[in-house]
Amino acid sequence: MNRFFKNIYLNSRFFIGLSLLVFLFIMSYLFSGLLVIAQMLFFIFLGLVIIDFILLFKQQGITAIRILPEKLSNGDDNTIEISLKNHYNFKSNLKLIDELPFQYQKRDFEIDTILEKQTSKKLSYTLRPIERGEYHFGNLNLYANSPIGLISRRFQFGKDAMVPNYPSFLQLKKYMLLAFSNKIFEYGLKKIRRIGHTMEFEQIKHYVQGDDLRNINWKATAKSNELMVNQYQDERSQPVYSVIDKGRVMKMPFEGLSLLDYAINASLVISNVALKKQDKAGIFSFSRKVENRVIAERRTSQMNSILETLYNLKTDFVESDFSRLYIDVKRHLNQRSLLLLYTNFETLDALYRQLPYLKAIAKNHLLVVIFFENTELQKLTKTTATNTYDIFEKTIAEKFIYEKKLIVNELQKHGIQSILTAPEHLTINTINKYLEIKARGLL
Repeated sequence: MNRFFKNIYLNSRFFIGLSLLVFLFIMSYLFSGLLVIAQMLFFIFLGLVIIDFILLFKQQGITAIRILPEKLSNGDDNTIEISLKNHYNFKSNLKLIDELPFQYQKRDFEIDTILEKQTSKKLSYTLRPIERGEYHFGNLNLYANSPIGLISRRFQFGKDAMVPNYPSFLQLKKYMLLAFSNKIFEYGLKKIRRIGHTMEFEQIKHYVQGDDLRNINWKATAKSNELMVNQYQDERSQPVYSVIDKGRVMKMPFEGLSLLDYAINASLVISNVALKKQDKAGIFSFSRKVENRVIAERRTSQMNSILETLYNLKTDFVESDFSRLYIDVKRHLNQRSLLLLYTNFETLDALYRQLPYLKAIAKNHLLVVIFFENTELQKLTKTTATNTYDIFEKTIAEKFIYEKKLIVNELQKHGIQSILTAPEHLTINTINKYLEIKARGLL
């Protein structure tokens, strides 16, 4: 019985009507003729409440199902669907309140809709998670009104639903199309300068936009009366490792996501691209020690292993030990490999402390150091200075931006490849670098 009464809610119409009745009864002390009118209106009001109650609680009412994806994609817009069905014989105004996971800290989420009698409807909304882990949904609350609208009946569905939030798997398909499409040249996303041919001949094919003009096969072109080009096969089965620094330098957030999560999302995509290019993909992370290791292989289940490992990657953001990284790489990686090292350096001094270890790693492997632009500083330099304090801030910001460029020059001086990128462009820039390395035969 207590649960039954918990599903009854009084609407604003009820309180407005009740307030008017109270006002009329008060005024009847001054004007006795109003008493009869007030009493009549009271019984009419009471009758409407009873009719409203019967309309709402006599029938089954509203049914709803929250349709959740099997897993959420971190940093992306994920669609949540709600399927509604109205069993009433009248049109119902609905207020939907979904109890979102605590990670969002959102207490004012609601959707208003109208559902015609004996009809079904689907609603949807999007969520953008920014933390890996489990997302627990609470009750799906529906408040239904009859055309009278004095009271509402609450319906509850879908209690205690849990969805894990994985690294951004939605980016896989998007960037796979970019990586393997010739149209990528039209967008200026893939800048490759081919140096010679370190690849095996595969076939002769029709020319399409983006093919190297130097590969035109003139004899085949003359025979077929169409442009034909030689296609070469990339060297395969080369180990490609994503090395993720999970130290304190990766804690900085941009657009809600930490640099660590940007690196995790990019690692997932580049691993998939490498496997599709017939290379071996693997990952490992480091801070105080090296862990979360997935050996570079080309197994069918390799992407699943990488995805699960990245999902479970946790850190307390301590100071990273690059000497431990060097020792582990020397001990466990016997074959020359491409190491995509996701880290961050804010100053030249920070680079100089780790440079001896980076140079030692680069002796036996192709090392690409990937670090990040501070986009907030970029925005600051574009603002107009109005006082001395603003000038000081802009000057300091420009100094830090310039120092990032010096870090790139310093790495190049020692023969270490690098990528300086904004966090939101990390994935595409990493793919570009990988495709460039493959095209130039550097590995």
